Amino acid sequence: MTNHGKLYLIPTTLGDNNPMEVLPITVKNIIEQTNIFIVENEKTARRFIKKICPDKPQPSLKLFLLNKFTNEADLPSFLEPCLSGTSIGLLSEAGCPGVADPGADVVKIAHDKNIKVVPLVGPSSILMAMMSSGMNGQSFAFNGYLPIDKGERKAEIKRLERLSYEQDQSQLFIETPYRNNKMIEDLANFLENNTQVCVACDITLPTEFIKTQPANAWKKNKVDLHKRPTLFIIHKT
Repeated sequence: MTNHGKLYLIPTTLGDNNPMEVLPITVKNIIEQTNIFIVENEKTARRFIKKICPDKPQPSLKLFLLNKFTNEADLPSFLEPCLSGTSIGLLSEAGCPGVADPGADVVKIAHDKNIKVVPLVGPSSILMAMMSSGMNGQSFAFNGYLPIDKGERKAEIKRLERLSYEQDQSQLFIETPYRNNKMIEDLANFLENNTQVCVACDITLPTEFIKTQPANAWKKNKVDLHKRPTLFIIHKT
């Protein structure tokens, strides 16, 4: 293991702002010394690397694509440079790799192959939403996307509301950005009036909006969330 390269888990920004406003210098240092990356989208990854290290020659980069089209059987080959002593980076598309983001399968393989995994500090929209929600930071769960079908969605919202009450556990979830306005409308209509709802939108960006209030208050105090990255948190007490 001592001769192996490392797998660095490299966070990115949550939007189109200056990376060095939200990322520590460690991230810049690692990107400067790394030329092999596992990425979800080549174009945005190259743009991010150029923002961090403008003098880094783009032709020197070797990128492995990890997305929904990637053959799972190819994943072990992405880590072969590590076995030869070369460290590589796993880049998130937004936020932290492996958390509500592809990458966990590669990390698991790294552990299986005794490759040291090094997580770097960066913005996690899930944690930042919880920090600013005023809800239960001792017990919370991230549920990903809720069903699209209206009946199924209503049932899932009610289930999460019940779970939050029974276990005193805040429930987080996300929506496809162009359906955000419909989501807050559904939460206002399906939840009990006093169930707390936090909307955390555009986290770390100049347009950041974070507000927690009862479900019925969202019927009156409307906000336009269309195509804006948003986390929703609910908690019935």
